[in-house]
Amino acid sequence: MGITRGQWKLAPLSVEIGEEPGIERQRRAPGVFVTGTSTEVGKTIVAAALARTLAADGRRVAVFKPCVTGMDEFPEYDEAAAREAAATGPISGVDLPDQALLRLAAGSSQSDEEIAPYRYDPPMSPHLAAGLAGEEIDPERIARAARAAAAGADFIVCEGVGGLLVPLTPSWNLRGLAVELGYPLVIVAPPGLGTINHTMLTVESARSVGLKVAAIVLNPWPAEPTTIETDNRETVANLSGAPVLTLPAVHLTDLTTWPPLHLPG
Repeated sequence: MGITRGQWKLAPLSVEIGEEPGIERQRRAPGVFVTGTSTEVGKTIVAAALARTLAADGRRVAVFKPCVTGMDEFPEYDEAAAREAAATGPISGVDLPDQALLRLAAGSSQSDEEIAPYRYDPPMSPHLAAGLAGEEIDPERIARAARAAAAGADFIVCEGVGGLLVPLTPSWNLRGLAVELGYPLVIVAPPGLGTINHTMLTVESARSVGLKVAAIVLNPWPAEPTTIETDNRETVANLSGAPVLTLPAVHLTDLTTWPPLHLPG
């Protein structure tokens, strides 16, 4: 299949998300939007840790991710079994795609479709995965799904795909989605060399369109941080003015061992 290409731009696309029947804007659950300085920095781990912490505090937590790619890395995945596992509270999170790990952490009953309305087999940027599948991601469908996920929840944890400027369509990116949803950001970054620049670029990209940065999470934080890692934490905090949290390496085999991750305020 050919890839649909429109005019490439990174401006947010205005999408009205408050018009679905039976869902009023003022009743939307509070939440956060978890993004990263790049791919493979542990966004899903941080989002899952936040969801699990909130659920452990007695909140009804919904989770949402607009698009999941790389489903072909989980050939044995069974949604029905994963949903049953989330409902009965087992501890194993191994070999689960992002939407299933988020559901398990939150103790949610949401379906794959409700958590991630777009899911593709190859591990690649959403716009490319969609193009290779012969379709284009619909912003309105994502906005409606995010709104529906938040309905009836006490809190929603949304996770992005890659970084803020990753395109979902040729004319709409993750930053545009974050603006439409209006939740404060949790930025996930690695603790090592190079993270100051990458993190501050993400912070500036967010704030340039009016997004609030609730916290920055350095992940995974080592048991014995180096001088560079310690200085990175202090420098990012000073330059950004945002709270900088850390999350140690976690073991997916036992979610009950995960440390809590509380956001400021």
